[in-house]
Amino acid sequence: MKAQIITCTHRVLELPTLLEWNVAHTGGVPCDSFSVTFFYDVSMAEPLHLAAGFTALENGQVMLRGIVDEYTVDLGTDGLTATVCGRGYAARLLDNESRPMTYASATLEEILRNHVTPYGITAARVASVRALSPYTVASGTSQWKALEGFCRAYGGFTPTFQRDGRLVAASARAGRRVRIDEGNAVLSCRLREDHYGVLTEVLVIDKTRNAFYSVKNNDMLARGGQCRRVVCTPGQSTWDAMRYTGEYQIAQSAREELSIVLTLPGSFLAFPGDEVELSLARMGLTGVYRVAQADNRFSLSGGATVELTLERGGA
Repeated sequence: MKAQIITCTHRVLELPTLLEWNVAHTGGVPCDSFSVTFFYDVSMAEPLHLAAGFTALENGQVMLRGIVDEYTVDLGTDGLTATVCGRGYAARLLDNESRPMTYASATLEEILRNHVTPYGITAARVASVRALSPYTVASGTSQWKALEGFCRAYGGFTPTFQRDGRLVAASARAGRRVRIDEGNAVLSCRLREDHYGVLTEVLVIDKTRNAFYSVKNNDMLARGGQCRRVVCTPGQSTWDAMRYTGEYQIAQSAREELSIVLTLPGSFLAFPGDEVELSLARMGLTGVYRVAQADNRFSLSGGATVELTLERGGA
């Protein structure tokens, strides 16, 4: 993998051969992230001080565009090295708060114009969405939450980011399907089932109308679970929107109940949104799972590996 630093003065610094690197893809929140280590010399001091952007490239294709959060310079037995760390473009929306405001009848284009575009983020796809009721952005809400809340409440989807840093404010499209079975060089596999945090009930409250709607997870209730959350929706929510909010919260909590973490040799084998057709008889694992996160790592001693976190949600 090759990497570039882009300074606030638009200077591009091609980094030398990387000694170690880690690129994590999530597609949304938590952010994509990166860390790269390379040999350092003093000529890099100024561009690293002014570093604002980062690009990771594999065979000429962009694997990640993001922002630089920090860098360190270390003197050790191997000489001088520098490490640069940062996150994907979702960080720009997470790090900034919106001013409180209420929209009478907002469109997604209006939400993007007020909460996304000012941070230099462009969109690859934007759905046609209009709110059927007033939408309120409360004090202390991040720009990401302002966008995500609108998309979930009125569009039925969660926004994501592409690897090139562009926003996708629309329903997800089907990704690639990758098959992994006993014939693959699986370095490790871990199955985890975690009932903690799986919701059994969501009580959705509209404070403006003093109305509420209860959505229950009967499957987890039958298994003895007890975990309730109370969610307050934007004012004047419709019953359908309130029910969807509850169903969404339950579905999200249940999605993370089962996770499978696979480690394989290589890098950039799959990305969030892709599907993995898994067949590992020794683990009793057969089925199609969704890639939730991909952690790509490289070191001179260990070579390149990728860790795929899989969740329910495949076709």
